[in-house]
Amino acid sequence: MSARTSTTGDAAPDLHGADGTGLRVAVIASRWHSVVMDGLVGGALRGLAEAGVTDPELVRVPGSFELPIACSRLAGRFDILVALGVVIRGGTPHFDYVCDAATAGITQVSVSTGTPIGFGLLTCDDEAQALDRAGLDGSHEDKGFEAAQAAVATLAAIRAAGC
Repeated sequence: MSARTSTTGDAAPDLHGADGTGLRVAVIASRWHSVVMDGLVGGALRGLAEAGVTDPELVRVPGSFELPIACSRLAGRFDILVALGVVIRGGTPHFDYVCDAATAGITQVSVSTGTPIGFGLLTCDDEAQALDRAGLDGSHEDKGFEAAQAAVATLAAIRAAGC
């Protein structure tokens, strides 16, 4: 595991080794905060490639609030989805509303469709926290990579259980 994969140490599961060969995958990513998002998307694509996924589809949406609707429309076409976004706290309650809506919406889509969705929505107090989790050079975490690997591992676990 690379040094950027997680700072949670022994608490983080080792998701490497899940086989995503032949999976149809879409990565849905926000456009806000392009530097952070470029890191998250790059990490997700690395995580999928490591799992053997070829040719994932990249779908860009305006912001994190739009992730659930895109996931909802794409869930039936793909085996797994990876949802990526970032919301940085500001001086208004906007942060809370967007984080709550995006999280609840993505969860509802996953549960109602049975489609595993890698959750790569960063909810940070400031830009420095987001950059530190984006999987960029110098970042301590690579949440895009982790979200992609988690989605592949979740589908593998579901299939292993005979579902």
